Amino acid sequence: MVIVRLARGGSKKRPFFNIHVCDSRTRRDGRFIERLGYYNPVAAGQATRLVVDLERLAFWQSNGAQLSDTVARLVKEFKAQPAAEAPAAE
Repeated sequence: MVIVRLARGGSKKRPFFNIHVCDSRTRRDGRFIERLGYYNPVAAGQATRLVVDLERLAFWQSNGAQLSDTVARLVKEFKAQPAAEAPAAE
């Protein structure tokens, strides 16, 4: 099964998460199929906190990918952002 989940990066006490599409049997930070965005929970100032490529996410969901609970919450939050605040997907 294909799943969309977070992979942790960053240093100690400074977490940074990439949003990855991967096989459900792989490790959390292991091999992935595609990177859909990122989440920076400790973003300060002008730093972007959340970026999600909604077009690619819709593609993967149409092909049967499941979202983890946390990714589903973050996507809902990203969609609720006003268009002026939402950064362009990378």
